[in-house]
Amino acid sequence: MSNCCTSSGRCCPFSGGCPKALPDKTDGTILLVGNPNVGKSALFSRLTGVHAISSNYPGTTIGFTEGFFRRDESVWRIIDVPGAYTLDPTNEAEEVARRIVDEGADLVIIALDATALERNLYMALQVLETGATAVVALNMADEARHQGICVDVESLSRELGVPVVPTVAVTGSGISEMVEKLSEASKSTFSPMASDERWKTIGNIVAKCQTATCRRHTLRDRLEDISVHPLWGGLLGVFVVTGSFFVIRQIGEGIIGMILDPLYSGLVVPVLNSLSGMLGPGTFIHQIVIGSLIDGAIDPEQSFGLLSTGLYVPIVMVLPYVVAFYAVLSLLEDVGYLPRLAILFDALLHRLGLHGFAIIPNLLGLGCNVPGILATRVLESARERFIAATLISVAVPCAGLQAMIVGVLGPYGGGYVLAVYASMFVTWVVLGRLLHKLLPGYSPELVVEIPPYRAPSFRDLGLKLWFRVKGFLVEAIPLVLAGVLLVNLMYYVGAVDALSRFLEPVFTGFLGLPASAAGPIFLGLLRKDVAVGMLAPLGLSPEQLVVAMVVLSMTFPCIATFAVFWKELGFRKVLMSLGLMMLCALIAGKTVMVLMSLVG
Repeated sequence: MSNCCTSSGRCCPFSGGCPKALPDKTDGTILLVGNPNVGKSALFSRLTGVHAISSNYPGTTIGFTEGFFRRDESVWRIIDVPGAYTLDPTNEAEEVARRIVDEGADLVIIALDATALERNLYMALQVLETGATAVVALNMADEARHQGICVDVESLSRELGVPVVPTVAVTGSGISEMVEKLSEASKSTFSPMASDERWKTIGNIVAKCQTATCRRHTLRDRLEDISVHPLWGGLLGVFVVTGSFFVIRQIGEGIIGMILDPLYSGLVVPVLNSLSGMLGPGTFIHQIVIGSLIDGAIDPEQSFGLLSTGLYVPIVMVLPYVVAFYAVLSLLEDVGYLPRLAILFDALLHRLGLHGFAIIPNLLGLGCNVPGILATRVLESARERFIAATLISVAVPCAGLQAMIVGVLGPYGGGYVLAVYASMFVTWVVLGRLLHKLLPGYSPELVVEIPPYRAPSFRDLGLKLWFRVKGFLVEAIPLVLAGVLLVNLMYYVGAVDALSRFLEPVFTGFLGLPASAAGPIFLGLLRKDVAVGMLAPLGLSPEQLVVAMVVLSMTFPCIATFAVFWKELGFRKVLMSLGLMMLCALIAGKTVMVLMSLVG
């Protein structure tokens, strides 16, 4: 087995060698299958290094990863199949897993959790029943030993009829041996079985191959029990979520304030100033490339040119929060806490047509809606992703918007700030209930394996973070630039001003706001926090400011959120969501106006 070098020049240990460029032709395909939380991602990264491609399975929104590794003189394509408990699909991920397995491959690596052998063997037998040529990676062998579980590997291999290799993917232990065993991969003699017969077979296998000894309850065991306790688990969940939000906020703001903003101001702005002088302010090309000059200077947040706002917003303002979000999410995921957090919030969110994992994107949306929308990928069905993304866009204010709400309304009293937040929370609950009742389909029950707490591998965390951030850069930046270009063209031809004038009757007659408020609220599609700042000098009463901010918060999302929303859900669903946003904004704004007048 030979090694290969990554783009950093270092060799990939245990990988069997990764080609420096993705090959046009391979010598075979390997599937990596298994239940969720059995360490498939760590096995995959050990085999492929950093050379991998993430994509959606055709016709679905379920992602899978494929990469390449070299074994002897052959280059093999390896597919990390979505984690599934069964090939009798109960959700979209399991449907994709079944379809990939049915398509067949030259070899299959079945990853099993050595600490939960009985449960893992169900899908393993289903795969073997297809006649696949397979090798079994008995992963987390170290954790099994720590828990007093002993698995007779030779006996298990005889029972399954395929090679079995104990592995610890986090440390790389056993990976080389597993790669060598690929040449001995074989087909099992199992024929298709009914479910009851399969469970009986599993019971016989476990009885022959596994023994367990008594062990004392450890501190980790007690922490695992506390994590799902209705009271103490809830308090721990609040602490973890609050701490995660704080860390994400601090990392994001730190990267912006200490690194990206100074770099942009010192390196990019001088170039843009020179280019602005060459193009001439006021010309069409200047408006498109540089944007408008604010008080005679380029403002990267408000100028709205392709090279100013078009690059500043996604790279300087959004990317740091995306990096921070994915770093914290990956850490909680690899430690094993995310499934526990999902269980704690499942009862509440199920009433909104979601399951517990939806708490993650909703909470992250409080920092920035962009990573919040991206995080809806953890949800299983398209219906859930639409509900969650719509609720985030309508009723989850980002950190910048929250800062402006508090800054503008705070001097008038905390009651006005509370009124804005209460309006958004009520809308979040009511809209979620309505969507749950009206949208076709159903939300799957939360069926999630709770893995033991385990120490994360920082190597695997780094690879996972790189893949996710790279995906954001490739997918989001072109869409943001396209959105900036479109809005810029609308401004140049006067479409934005015409639309603002057209909407004046709605603002004055229906919402009780002066006509001058129409422009700033409509401009919220560019930057909502900037739009709030434009409301401040209009001389609105505190009651009018509350109405205006409620309407602004719930209407068209900022351009970066819109671009990611479009990419994640598609144009038709974006239009549906936009319609819901406008309707919610008008109803909530009118309701707040009436309540304010009654209280006043």
